Amino acid sequence: MINITDKQNCCGCHACYNICPHKCINMHSDNEGFWYPVVDIENCTDCGLCDEVCPILNNKIINNNPVAYACINKDDNIRLQSSSGGIFTVIAENVIVDNGVVFGAGFDDDFNVVHSWTDNVGGLGKFRGSKYVQSNIGATYNEAKDFLKQGRPVLFSGTPCQIAGLKSFLGKEYDTLTCIDIICHGVPSPKVWQLYRLQMEDRFQAKAQRIAFRRKNCGWKLFSVSLWFDNDTEYSKTLNEDLFMQGFLRNLYLRPSCYVCNFKTLNRQSDITLADFWGVDNILPGFDDDKGTSLILINSEKGEKAFSSVADKVNYESVDTSQAVLYNPSAVKSVNYNPKRDKFFKELDASDDIAQLIIETFA
Repeated sequence: MINITDKQNCCGCHACYNICPHKCINMHSDNEGFWYPVVDIENCTDCGLCDEVCPILNNKIINNNPVAYACINKDDNIRLQSSSGGIFTVIAENVIVDNGVVFGAGFDDDFNVVHSWTDNVGGLGKFRGSKYVQSNIGATYNEAKDFLKQGRPVLFSGTPCQIAGLKSFLGKEYDTLTCIDIICHGVPSPKVWQLYRLQMEDRFQAKAQRIAFRRKNCGWKLFSVSLWFDNDTEYSKTLNEDLFMQGFLRNLYLRPSCYVCNFKTLNRQSDITLADFWGVDNILPGFDDDKGTSLILINSEKGEKAFSSVADKVNYESVDTSQAVLYNPSAVKSVNYNPKRDKFFKELDASDDIAQLIIETFA
């Protein structure tokens, strides 16, 4: 049975939770707010499936030659609603038009970040934009498998470890499955995010109604963190001014596995990798209008087919892969461990002002 003795060896992908035939595994949050598997020993039959599907215990080596492109959605409206160039939406729309299903991360009613699915183009809006919190996969691996067994096309998007978890859980290739991952800096604690949100609601004396981590009202490079409240007030700060984002970018409250990530590589299990094309102003200045440019890495024949099917809806140009990731080291390298992380989490539960705690931690 799965037994996590070192939290760096669990990425929280939920593969073990989804595979357990007797529902003996539940995902519990620890004191930092990250999910880990807890086994009901009395009902466990020790079948070993949970160990077999763990993508960290069974790290898969991929040998491929990814091809890189700079991409921009021709639809400016969708592009401005998206984190970078708006490429996910055009690929996802094609899947839905083909009677398919799209899985992605979005906010629930309480602004937790959760994975869910839609088979309606109108439902794709909740998956657009970045959510700087680890998403709860829940039972979506099983849901995706059910759709695949029905023969329906499935597009599953997530972090590299979530895609690795899905592939390991499925245990076989499906012609109708396409996977998209992202170049991931690391995933912040859901607990820290919720404490921060609640503090902002207290500060503005109102409930949050909408939240956006990647508004482009200040441009793509200085995007705003925005919270709209039900008393018609708004909080909006650039990433260099917002304290939650400052803590994230300084690696203060990332998941332990993010500091030793097994999935930082250009040779990925996904069919397509999406990212912000940082440095595009130096590499392809013509693609830099500060409205967002996507970097897309095509990792497989299936990914090439998906990209080719939307080529008429995007402006794109090929670029050398090593150049493409030159300004995005998170593609291949884990972030550095912040030595103040332990101090932050030790004081978190006793603090009634998380913003001040972030400031004091870095003082």
